[in-house]
Amino acid sequence: MNHIAQITPPTSSATQQLAAFCKATGDVLRLEILRVLRNDSLGVLELAQLFDMRQSGMSHHLKVLANAGLVSTRREGNSIFYRRSLPDSSQPWHGMHAELFNCIDTDALSPALQQGIDAIHSQRAELSRLFFARFSEGTPAQQDLIAHFGLYREPLLGMIDSLRKDDNSLAIEVGPGEGGFLPDLAGRFTRVIGLDNAPSMLERARQHCAEAGLDNVDCQLADALQPQSLPAADCLVCNMVLHHMPAPAEAIKRFTALLKPGGSLILTELCSHDQNWVRESCGDLWLGFDQLDLSHWAAEAGLSAGNSLYLGLRNGFQIQIQQYLKPHSDNALRTEGTAA
Repeated sequence: MNHIAQITPPTSSATQQLAAFCKATGDVLRLEILRVLRNDSLGVLELAQLFDMRQSGMSHHLKVLANAGLVSTRREGNSIFYRRSLPDSSQPWHGMHAELFNCIDTDALSPALQQGIDAIHSQRAELSRLFFARFSEGTPAQQDLIAHFGLYREPLLGMIDSLRKDDNSLAIEVGPGEGGFLPDLAGRFTRVIGLDNAPSMLERARQHCAEAGLDNVDCQLADALQPQSLPAADCLVCNMVLHHMPAPAEAIKRFTALLKPGGSLILTELCSHDQNWVRESCGDLWLGFDQLDLSHWAAEAGLSAGNSLYLGLRNGFQIQIQQYLKPHSDNALRTEGTAA
């Protein structure tokens, strides 16, 4: 009587990871979740709202995706936000991971999903607007507990002074607040435009420029997250504003559209932290940012990384100043290569 040997297939962490990956990606809803998380971080309640399902059901799908290494979490105060995990080259299935994202990102989101995301962003933006509407006489005093402008002004100016500028150069500052940085820009660029969506803040910025005798600064009431009919800028500066914006990755794309080829986006931002009190006291939507996230969003917008500076601050906060460059056109690259 012949006996057939029972063969038990070997198991390894690699094959277990592959099985989890295949399980996670074998569901249409989970693929749609990954699609909407391409350039956004969303909470479980926001995702449940977006897909019209119970929170418990959404939590199950997110757990499956997390076990497969396809999403990661970040705690923002009392809330947990989910985002797509970047493919890790040290993992055995990173090639499949990257190719999956390339494939699912080929098609645009459905109109219904895009409208749902827009609605979530609008809800976040309204929270920020309502907060700052309470401070018609100036910015919250608690801001000085985080990062007073004087603490990063000189390093920021040093980075700006290193930029190459064209004749008739233009700088745009998004969210100039009371206009404290506009005189510095006015002394370095032919023309400066300040964009702010808060009328009271903008009026104080205009007064500040008038008192300083600046005739090359134009303060405009506008939402920088909406398409703008402006000349392309040599430099766009955003100081301590991105963490108030409902969709940081989308904001960086909008900023990129305002730059000319060869122009620079310069962000001054808090590094990631866990001090939740800034939400109530300072109106922050996000508790700072990881440098890798900023670089990923910049790359998605078509920018390349430039210089970086990190400044240790009081009360446990750290500031990062990041420069991102918009590529030159092909003609500009050929011209520069010939000149070299």
